[in-house]
Amino acid sequence: MPRDLMKTLTYLSIHLTIGFSVAYALTGSVAIAGGIALIEPVINAVAFFFHEKAWAFDWSRLTLDPSASVS
Repeated sequence: MPRDLMKTLTYLSIHLTIGFSVAYALTGSVAIAGGIALIEPVINAVAFFFHEKAWAFDWSRLTLDPSASVS
């Protein structure tokens, strides 16, 4: 399994635990806490994965000069 995917999945498990704990503490409902804990962190994990990809991208390859050739 690629390292960035493994990192995303471990982050997701931590986020799920925290999300459920906070939602349960605020609502007292296992069902509501479970729903919140599943929806919000999953969306954040996907965003985190693409955030990591964006930071790993070599942005210096891009140019604003329209006359520059792309190799």
